[in-house]
Amino acid sequence: MTAPVRPDGKFLLAHPAHWIALGLGSGLPRIAPGTWGTLAGWALFVALDPWLAGGGWPWAVLGVFAVGAWAAQVTGRHLGAADCSHIVIDEIVAFWIVLLMLPADTAYPVVQQAAAFLIFRLFDIVKPPPIRAVDIRFKNGLGVMADDLIAAFYTLLVFALWVRLT
Repeated sequence: MTAPVRPDGKFLLAHPAHWIALGLGSGLPRIAPGTWGTLAGWALFVALDPWLAGGGWPWAVLGVFAVGAWAAQVTGRHLGAADCSHIVIDEIVAFWIVLLMLPADTAYPVVQQAAAFLIFRLFDIVKPPPIRAVDIRFKNGLGVMADDLIAAFYTLLVFALWVRLT
């Protein structure tokens, strides 16, 4: 069995799936690629929101989720690691869901989004149950996407509890 490939710029451009799965290149850094991917997701959300805010976000999330699962499957196979940490499309889509579901009536939306970013990253890194079980059990494109959806759910649960308790 060969060692997994570490993606670089040449790998990124070798196949459309790589470009998507590696979050337009945001997953290339050696250190904390998931954090860079989540930051890219946040930036893409801010950039796309003016065009998608009128009802386009659900379709964008569903479409990118489906394409992302395919891209993660292909890229994982080409990298030799089904859930390589450099595949960040899962962080991007999951964080879009978090940003979409945050309470809209806040005086400090950027502070709220930054808190959501930190909480989401914590859940994605620590992988409390059942995130770790899903991460271990499902080694395909859909499994790559699924564990981050659970981290997004936990992040939103923290916000719901915060709103309820304050």
